[in-house]
Amino acid sequence: MNNSLKLKGRLILLSVLFSAQASFCQEMTYPIKEDVATISGILTAAYDAISGAAGTPRPVERIASLYVPKGLVSKNTITDGKNDREVMTINQFQQKFPVIRKSAFYEEEINREIRIFGNIASVWSTYQIRYAKNGPPVHRGINSIQLHYKEDRWWIVSWSWDAESGENPIPASFDAY
Repeated sequence: MNNSLKLKGRLILLSVLFSAQASFCQEMTYPIKEDVATISGILTAAYDAISGAAGTPRPVERIASLYVPKGLVSKNTITDGKNDREVMTINQFQQKFPVIRKSAFYEEEINREIRIFGNIASVWSTYQIRYAKNGPPVHRGINSIQLHYKEDRWWIVSWSWDAESGENPIPASFDAY
């Protein structure tokens, strides 16, 4: 009888351990449902995933799970002294930047304007960047994000940004909430 109780106890312990492991594995499976269920969720996830302390790996699988397979990212560049755009797939963009950043980087949304028609959405998302979690903002700009709703979730199709400068100030209508 005593051995029977010990066996039952071990089986219960194993069951609890397997359940905990399964629960942990589910949390690490992307996309995370809350990340992609709403426009607010996907934008919050995108900002959260690219932000972090120095030496902290960025969750590349989480970031990729937010985009359509051939999702685009574009950024400003200067070519021959003239403004230009560099357009990359999300995979090319992630390969260009290290998974572990040498310095802290925190990008946060400070204003949002959304337009939705059918299964597409366009978002103007004003952002600010800090190099310390609660440090002063060091850069600001506007992200233009195009999304598509299919398969019961939102997908980022493209993410493009332009930084604020003396010649390119953020209009009052796009400034902080």
